[in-house]
Amino acid sequence: MTVGGPSLPDIAWTMLNGGLALYRDNPRATNWLRHHLDRFEEPLRIAVAGPAGTGKSTLVNALVGEEIAPVGVPGRQASTWFRDAAETRAQVFPVHGQAGEAVVAKVDSRLVVDLRDWRADQIGQVVVDLPTRALRDLVLIDTPAIEQDAVGPDPAAAATAAIGRIARQADGLVYLARHGVNSDLERLRAAQADPVARASAVNTILVLAKGDEIGGGRIDALTSAKQVARRYRGDVLLREVCQDVIAIAGLIAQAGRTLRDAEYTALGALATVDKTVLDDILRSADRFIGAELSIGVEAPVRHELFDRFGLFGLRLTTTLLRRGYDNQVALAAQLVQRSGLRELRESIGQQFVERQDVLKARSALLGLETTLRSDPRPQARRLAADLERALAGAHDFRELRLLATLRAGRLKLPEELDAEAHRLVGGQGTSFPARLGLAPDAVGGEVRAALFDALQRWQRQAQSPVWSSEQRRAAQTVVRSCEGMLAGG
Repeated sequence: MTVGGPSLPDIAWTMLNGGLALYRDNPRATNWLRHHLDRFEEPLRIAVAGPAGTGKSTLVNALVGEEIAPVGVPGRQASTWFRDAAETRAQVFPVHGQAGEAVVAKVDSRLVVDLRDWRADQIGQVVVDLPTRALRDLVLIDTPAIEQDAVGPDPAAAATAAIGRIARQADGLVYLARHGVNSDLERLRAAQADPVARASAVNTILVLAKGDEIGGGRIDALTSAKQVARRYRGDVLLREVCQDVIAIAGLIAQAGRTLRDAEYTALGALATVDKTVLDDILRSADRFIGAELSIGVEAPVRHELFDRFGLFGLRLTTTLLRRGYDNQVALAAQLVQRSGLRELRESIGQQFVERQDVLKARSALLGLETTLRSDPRPQARRLAADLERALAGAHDFRELRLLATLRAGRLKLPEELDAEAHRLVGGQGTSFPARLGLAPDAVGGEVRAALFDALQRWQRQAQSPVWSSEQRRAAQTVVRSCEGMLAGG
């Protein structure tokens, strides 16, 4: 929230144009800076990243609402950008040369991008246009697994560099981690410490992948997974690297978003099998696929169901059908609700989409910093100093840094004031009612009264002799947020 003067996007725009004038003799630098100027007019970019086997592409499918990811050639996934458009198409952007079209076809209810005419080492990225509301406010980037993208003699350093490359492509990062997140925690911490990588706690959401496995596949596994996520949100080390922690069961989320008529019919037939018998055959994939059943769901169909739902998903769907969710729309809605997908979409909306102008300005300023660092010039000193002041002093960034500090527990305030500070700087949404803890439809006098009350309270805290200097600086940031609301109201 800008308080007086030009907005942060305006500052970033002006500085990028200053960089263009300064580096007009450097084609590579000018192309890079124009690229960042163009990004202001584009939707927010959200990258989905993580190690192999975490269900990254499955989650992308769930978010998009189509079964299409991963896109690539045998043995190698391509970096794939999904964006909203009037019609479905795919373009391949090679490492060198002109972009070309790729055929997108529907095969067994799945969208397939045909890349047979391209060698793996030719493909830079694939851009897929899809007519879907899910992509109205953002571009979703399905990135290759960290291991695929981390090449070099030092695996840890290569993984950090891979995360850095991903972070530089996007304005926000959704990072999938396995249960027991120590190795992923180290990777993210290293990426945030690396001035080139520039991953950041202020634009990262951590996803506990395959949440159904956290509870051992029990029918209440997702409840257990969500409890683990809540516990992780309070972990000081995790709060240093991300804004939020969400548990997801990707297969269930994808199945709920793309449930097919034939699948629903087959699941309905399975739900009629005696519960004791069905529980027994759902103890393993081999038992389920090879069982002798007289309900018309043959082994090949069961194999497809296992691939789409997994054992946990089959247990869950048949249980839901027995409990009365016995139409396709109701069953699909239950799968989405229980999967954690809605919580993730809400977190993306709150942490990223509501702050998209700030995050895009941040990306632009970091892009300018890259140019200044790669081609330092005496005449660029003033621009570099302005950039440093913008990154350090812009109130929007101060809000994000304070949020990260409060979440990480690096700054302690009295409990009730800690929660209010978190809310007032946008930790629960950036609208005035959300910041003030009011109902979404609050207007007029109610908002103004709550705002003046908060402003006076935090002005007192900013001058409190019993608070430390760090606490008073935090209070001053909250005061400036209140002043910004007052000026904007």
